Amino acid sequence: MKSNELLLDAFARIRETVAATLDGASDDVLLRRPSGNGNPIAWLIWHLSRVEDAQLASAAGLEQVWTSQGFAGRFELPLSERDTGYGHSSSQVDAVKAPPELLLDYYDAVHRQTVAFLAGLGDADFDRIVDTRWDPPVTLGVRLVSTIADCLQHAGQAAYAKGGLNATPAA
Repeated sequence: MKSNELLLDAFARIRETVAATLDGASDDVLLRRPSGNGNPIAWLIWHLSRVEDAQLASAAGLEQVWTSQGFAGRFELPLSERDTGYGHSSSQVDAVKAPPELLLDYYDAVHRQTVAFLAGLGDADFDRIVDTRWDPPVTLGVRLVSTIADCLQHAGQAAYAKGGLNATPAA
């Protein structure tokens, strides 16, 4: 298996978890905060989509899907167009509202851009420096693994939240 094929598989697993989590989720479940103060599913899916979009677009030298395909306008969030959710306050988390179809449309568009980028990579590409703000500088390979780790964590949190929010309370 080639390195890019391994990464394609990892990103496909994020997509599968996002789609399964959003399948059948009501708007109420998407916006409900687990335990009253946890991050709601809508925010988690939006955030992981923004992270993958921003990180991959930067590494690939592409425009983010968020702006290039008009998702910033479709979501109509009271946030900066560059916002990805890092460091959000509780009120900013609450401001992220979207139906499951829009969340999945956005993630699928991001995923398509990710797949197109990864499909053309060879092993030598993963050593390319993509961020010099760190010591040591970040390579493309490290950035991709970091993005996968972050997105899988949030996808898992969203799936877990859906299970808990859909559960029938014990009698």
